[in-house]
Formats: sequence, C-alpha cells, structure tokens
Amino acid sequence: MKKLTRNDLLSLETYAQQRADFRARVMAHKKKRSVHVGEHLTLIFEDRLSIQYQVQEMLRIERIFEAAGIDDELEAYNPLIPDGRNLKATLMVEYADAEERKRELVRLRGIEHAIALTVQGHAPSIAIADEDMERSNDEKTSAVHFLRFELDDAMITAWNGGAPVTVASTLPALPAEAALTPEQRCMLAADFA
Repeated sequence: MKKLTRNDLLSLETYAQQRADFRARVMAHKKKRSVHVGEHLTLIFEDRLSIQYQVQEMLRIERIFEAAGIDDELEAYNPLIPDGRNLKATLMVEYADAEERKRELVRLRGIEHAIALTVQGHAPSIAIADEDMERSNDEKTSAVHFLRFELDDAMITAWNGGAPVTVASTLPALPAEAALTPEQRCMLAADFA
C-alpha cells in the first residue's frame, strides 16, 4: 500500500469544507475493519484511508500548514499503513467505568504482546507492538497500542483462498478470541495488494 504524501492531503480550508462527509465515510470504513475480541478489546485494522483521516485531523487540530510540519505528521503516521506483507492495527482496551479501567490496565500489563492473528493451518502471527514508543511500564499498560502482524506468502495465499482467520488475546488475565467474518477477511485482504 502506497504511503501518503503531501499531494494526497487536503488543505486546511478544503478539509474544513469536506470534513463532515469525509469523516462519515472513514467512520463507516473503520467500522468494517474493527474486530471485537471479547468484551474489552477492539482492534481497528488501519489502512491508507484511516491514516489519511488521522493526519488530516492532526493538521486541523494543530493548525499545521507549513511543509515541514506536514512532513513531520506524515513521518509519524505513514508507518501505520500496511506494506503488503502485514496488517497494522490499533488495539484499544475498553472499559466504560474509569475506575475499573484503571484497575484493569494494571492487571493487563503485557496485553500488547499477547495478541495473536491466526490463519487456519499456519502458526499464529504474534503482534509486534508499539514500535514508535513504549506505551507500558512496570505498573500498567496503556489503553491504546499500535500493532503489526507479519504474514508470509503461504499465510496470505491461504487467507486469499478463504481460510478462517482468528484474532485472540493469549494473556492469561484476559483470554478471548474472535473469528473474522468473510466480509472482514475480504476487506483486509486488500491490504496485501
């Protein structure tokens, strides 16, 4: 998948005019790329469109319009776009109650290293987490992590052939698993192109 360049982005003025429609389109797109693993984990599989939205929002919020600032945002976010041999996802640990979330983030230390994506018939791809910066410490984990799942040619071939795919938390403190729907498998297969 091609990385974003400045030419792919809208100016602040144009984005302001198109933001509502663009946001609605991206939210519908992200919903189809979201996988709920148990009650408290959600993975949103990122792609070029979802990352373009993130960059546009950062430029808008920070009022960045100079080339150097735009390049800095692209440098920060482009690594979250799949490169054809992997999937990239944002993992969110979700608890509605703030106090419960605080307790669970202590209990779930290391969750980011215990997420596995499995294409049936192949060894699991264990998430490579938070390559840009560490988001956990000895006391607690973060509620948001950035994950990368590497797939080999055989896994991609099986995926494209319709093999079942699951995502699981293997952390003993929160075991959970979810199967991707055929629609999700088809949508995410585009990330291998």
